[in-house]
Amino acid sequence: MTTRRFKQVDVFTGTPYLGNPLAVVLDGTDLNDEEMQHFARWTNLSETAFLLPPSAAAAAAGADYQVRIFTTAHEMPFAGHPTLGSCHAWLEHGGAPKHPELIVQQCQVGLVRIRRSATQLAFAAPALTRSQPEPEAVARLAAALGLRHDQVLAAQHLTNGPRHFGLLLSSATAVLQLQPDLAALRLWMLEAGISGVGMAAVAAASSGNGLIRRSNREARAFGFAAPAGIHGAQPAQAQLEVRFFANDVMVNEDPVTGSFNASLAQWLIADGLAPTHYTATQGSCLGRLGQVHIGQDDAGQVWVGGESVTCIDGHVQL
Repeated sequence: MTTRRFKQVDVFTGTPYLGNPLAVVLDGTDLNDEEMQHFARWTNLSETAFLLPPSAAAAAAGADYQVRIFTTAHEMPFAGHPTLGSCHAWLEHGGAPKHPELIVQQCQVGLVRIRRSATQLAFAAPALTRSQPEPEAVARLAAALGLRHDQVLAAQHLTNGPRHFGLLLSSATAVLQLQPDLAALRLWMLEAGISGVGMAAVAAASSGNGLIRRSNREARAFGFAAPAGIHGAQPAQAQLEVRFFANDVMVNEDPVTGSFNASLAQWLIADGLAPTHYTATQGSCLGRLGQVHIGQDDAGQVWVGGESVTCIDGHVQL
């Protein structure tokens, strides 16, 4: 075994132990897949990240480092909170990006850009593929979640590396009071080949600028006000309450899920169901207070940001 630098980072929070923890091995060089998976299972966290030098091709394309991301059961092509947490750990450990305000991370889904400000990091949401699910699939999923038909306003298949299933619910209360049949939910996800199921609803709508008015019932549930003009408007904060249930042998509900929030934002913004800037909260039912900051720039790129804080800094034998 080799002594390796190690950090455990809390992501999507500036206060330790209120976000989503991530184990980061700062030098995964010469570890094989089985060794990475074994350690990730041992940490018993939703994800464990291993940092490596970028491949020659990725480095030539601008990558600063490479990350491999493992759940307790398998490797992930991309995940949001490991992206921000790994970048936080890499920078704190002395990583020097090629560009002072932009870090480029290599992962299985490709190159991911990460912007940094004084208080947080934000990743560019990867390209999203989405489709309308069959009504029968939505009905079966709603039954596993204990939802009535009229509580589900919209649904989408969402793929940005992981394959997620998203639901827009009629109220934040419906999101927070969910008590799913976990066995039925996991069976549904297994049969559908879905990594996880997430749902969101408005927690506190705003009437400020930068919001979109829609005449359909989905937007009325959000209570969005009409803007004078989207371009150049001050970002409004529409608080979304989010929950996410993972298809993982050791993780039922995820505290804060960056990849799902990324695909959720791309869907809702594109369909006029959310403003171009908002903050989502996640983890309330687990005693957490994760905050995910969403913003779409003038080029249409959605950025997913949040704070990170190091809780454990030391070494592991691996």
